[in-house]
Amino acid sequence: MSAVRDVHYYEPAKGHGLPHDPFNAIVGPRPIGWISTRAVDGTLNLAPYSFFNAFNYTPPLVGFSSTSWKDTVANIEATGEFCWNLATRDLAEAMNATSASVGPEVDEFALAGLTPAESRKVGVPRVAESRVSFECRLAQLIRLTDAAGTPVDAWLSIGEVVAVHIDKALLKDGIYQTAEAHPILRAGGPAAYAEVSPEIMFDMRRPR
Repeated sequence: MSAVRDVHYYEPAKGHGLPHDPFNAIVGPRPIGWISTRAVDGTLNLAPYSFFNAFNYTPPLVGFSSTSWKDTVANIEATGEFCWNLATRDLAEAMNATSASVGPEVDEFALAGLTPAESRKVGVPRVAESRVSFECRLAQLIRLTDAAGTPVDAWLSIGEVVAVHIDKALLKDGIYQTAEAHPILRAGGPAAYAEVSPEIMFDMRRPR
């Protein structure tokens, strides 16, 4: 089955010719890396990153890319620790507040009215209001390059998940219910987000 489509073609190096870059709207919606860290001086930091995902089962590895050298990356490099916190619909405004461009002396937990909760394995607090959190230790910090090997202004932080906190209300017969948490995802565009809710879920088994 084939279809003839009127296609918008572009080469990113030459520009996309559209009002807004479609790249991160096409690769989406994407999970949000809501990352908490602690500076060497003890100052807490909390910030969302839209380039986030999981990369391995055993050990569990998660990672996010920062499109410049920001406080979060500097803290992770210095301490080797961070936490990931699930961003959900009820926490959307608070999550958005933590994206503000503020100085390294500002505690985004306080800025957004969120509660730092002590972790068990790392020295970085979790977001107490978040229904799922991962405690992570830095596995790799990689500066990204283009196809020619030229470094770009982006750093990929990959962490091993060493502890997991899940609201038990999200477990049904021991199975985590993704949609029941109503996670939000970055959908590209200037301000677009998506919400995962139970009515959009469907099951599909892999072929044997």
